[in-house]
Amino acid sequence: MSKNKHVLVTGGAGMIGSNLVAKLLKLGHDVTVIDNLWRGNIQNLKETCKSNFDKVNIVIADLSCSGDWYKHFNNVDCVIHLADIVAGIGYVFSNEGYLFRKNLLINAHVTQAVSNSNVSRYIYVGTACSFPKELQNDVNAKPLTEDKQFPASPESAYGWSKLMGELDCKYLHEEKKIDTVVLSLHNVYGLPCDFNSSRSQVIPSLAFKTLSTLNDEIDVWGNGEQGRAFVNVKDVVNALVLSLENGHNVGVIQIGPDKCTTIREVAEKLVDIVNPSIKINYDLSKPTGDIGRCANYSKAVSELGWEPKVNLNDGLAELIDYINIKIKK
Repeated sequence: MSKNKHVLVTGGAGMIGSNLVAKLLKLGHDVTVIDNLWRGNIQNLKETCKSNFDKVNIVIADLSCSGDWYKHFNNVDCVIHLADIVAGIGYVFSNEGYLFRKNLLINAHVTQAVSNSNVSRYIYVGTACSFPKELQNDVNAKPLTEDKQFPASPESAYGWSKLMGELDCKYLHEEKKIDTVVLSLHNVYGLPCDFNSSRSQVIPSLAFKTLSTLNDEIDVWGNGEQGRAFVNVKDVVNALVLSLENGHNVGVIQIGPDKCTTIREVAEKLVDIVNPSIKINYDLSKPTGDIGRCANYSKAVSELGWEPKVNLNDGLAELIDYINIKIKK
C-alpha cells in the first residue's frame, strides 16, 4: 500500500493497536482509531506515537452497539480489525457467555460497516485459540498448521467467537470482492500493557507479581507445564504492516513462533531477571487453559515474508524494565 492511505484501526488504543498506529504514522499513513477504552487507553497512544500523537483521529465508541461511528468507515482505504473482548484466562473462563455475545456483535457490526463502505482491504485479527482443543493438549505437540482448524472445536467461547469472525471475513470477500487478510495470532506480549488488573494476561501479570512481591514468593496458575508460542508485539506489528500489501484472500495465516514455551519457563526467566531467590508456587486449583500450542509459520513466510525476530529473553527483560518504571512512578 502506497503512502498517504487512510487506515482505520479498531481497538487502536490497546497494546497491539497503539504500536501499530505509531508504525502506520511513521510510514506516512493517515490513521483513525476507534476504541471504547475497555482495556486500551489514550496514554498507550501517547507513549507509542510520541510527537505524532496529535495526528491520530481518535473516536471513542462501542462497536458492539450501532452508532454514528459507522460514518468513520467512509473514505477509508483499509480497516484493521483488532477490537474484541479478551483478557487473562481467569476472566475468559468466568465470562464466556458475555464475551462470546459481545465479540459476535463487534465482528458483525464492523464487517457490515466495511461492506457498506468503499474499503478496499479488510485485515481481521484472529487467535490461535480458535484451533481445535484436541491439537493443544501437549507442549510437545506438532506446530499447528492452518489446514487443521476444521473440524472446529475451540476450548473457549473466546476461540469460538473469533472463529466466527474469520468466517464472516470469508463471506465478506465472496460477496463484495474486498481483499481480506486473516491473521491468527498466538500469545502476544510486550508494551505498553495492562499488568496489574484482573484482566491482565499471563506474561505481564507474572512480571508484575515478580517485581511487587513482598515475601519473595509468587503464585502461578496451574502446574506451570502448560505452554504457549509467545510472540512479541513488535513482530505482530511487522506482520500487520506486511498485510497491507500481502496475504490477501489466502485464508488464515498464523503469526507466532514454532516453539512452545511453558509458563514455568517464563516464570523462571522472570525470576532470574528480577531476583533468583524468589520462590515460585503453583496453584493447581486455578484454570490452565490449553496445554500447549505453537505455530508452523511457513505460510506467513511464503505469503507475507514474515518470521519472528524478537528473542523471548530480550522481550521479557524489556517488559520488566517497563513495569518497574511504571511501579516507581
